[in-house]
Amino acid sequence: MTGPLALLKYGGGLALAMACVLFVQRVASDPESLLNRYASLYIAYLDRKLRALLLPPRGRLIALGQLATGAVLVALAALFAFGAGFAAIGLVLVVAGPGVYLEHLRLARVKAIEAKLDGFALSLANSLKATPSIGNALAYTEPLLALPLRDEVALALKEMRVGSTLEQALMNMAGRVRSTNLDLALSSILIGRQVGGDLIQILETTATALREMARLKGLVRAKTAEGKAQTLVLAIFPVILLVLFDSVSPGYFDPLTRSATGWLVVALAVGLWLGAIVMARALVRVEI
Repeated sequence: MTGPLALLKYGGGLALAMACVLFVQRVASDPESLLNRYASLYIAYLDRKLRALLLPPRGRLIALGQLATGAVLVALAALFAFGAGFAAIGLVLVVAGPGVYLEHLRLARVKAIEAKLDGFALSLANSLKATPSIGNALAYTEPLLALPLRDEVALALKEMRVGSTLEQALMNMAGRVRSTNLDLALSSILIGRQVGGDLIQILETTATALREMARLKGLVRAKTAEGKAQTLVLAIFPVILLVLFDSVSPGYFDPLTRSATGWLVVALAVGLWLGAIVMARALVRVEI
């Protein structure tokens, strides 16, 4: 396409993109607007995710980057007409990508912390043999820990130095990490400190329990791996058969799409297929 039609097309695409940017800027300039309030909530959501990773709260910068990327996608779709479907997929990735990626980083961080919890409890118990103060024992233990657990303990020690109590610092750590195993380890410290008793023995028992839980989780994961593989086959095999039949014999499934009865059979088959997948996932999902 050349000449006036191309100029009109490109000009219309640029005008559409500029209109979208101006509209967003106009609405965002009003602090009471619905868009601005939702944007503030989204930025706070991103900041919480970043703080959980001990990263600077740059949610506003991420949101602005998403807005700019979305505007570029809309402009490219209007200018080059590469399809509304691709533009929609791109917009979904832009909108959901940062949150999904940050959650993936958080889960990986939690997994790394849980892998070292038994060593943390045992090291803390050994440190308590040298000093009766839990704060000093944490300070002795902190250099011995692996990342990212060392960062969490270091932050808790910093909070205690600026006035927080031990209970507050440990509760803040549990709130950031959100791990059941870490809650178990920290609860053993707090309960042992509050009710008395042999805290060293409590921590050694906790370390043994955490190690046994990790072993059992690994065993369950290995035993359910075959079931998960079978679930994956169950999920994709009917689709593969459908594509193969349609390739070998084009129009083989046309009778199903030419009557209400055929569509009913299709809906019933899809429902049974989805139900089988859900039931299979429920059977292989074993929690400890």
